[in-house]
Amino acid sequence: MNEQAIYVYAKWQVKEGKLDAVLQIMKEAAQKSAEEQGNLFYKIHQSKTDENTLILFEGYENESAVEFHRNSEHYQNLVVKQIIPLLENREVILMNPII
Repeated sequence: MNEQAIYVYAKWQVKEGKLDAVLQIMKEAAQKSAEEQGNLFYKIHQSKTDENTLILFEGYENESAVEFHRNSEHYQNLVVKQIIPLLENREVILMNPII
């Protein structure tokens, strides 16, 4: 298994009128995710030109930490069950640092 750091870029397009609900849920999701063993950072950004576009930038020590995050109770309950239904579109890219 590759023990190299993994960075996650997630671009979320929030449905019109659902931004406040998503941001409220994300407060808890971000806090719990940042506290996970193997998490390096968990940052949420908002587009300056479209407030409904959010970019999540996450860092994990390795693939195992990413899998732990995706299988965690808070991710499944908050993100999968509550937030994803409030999104128009969602793109997730996993990356390894190369330089």
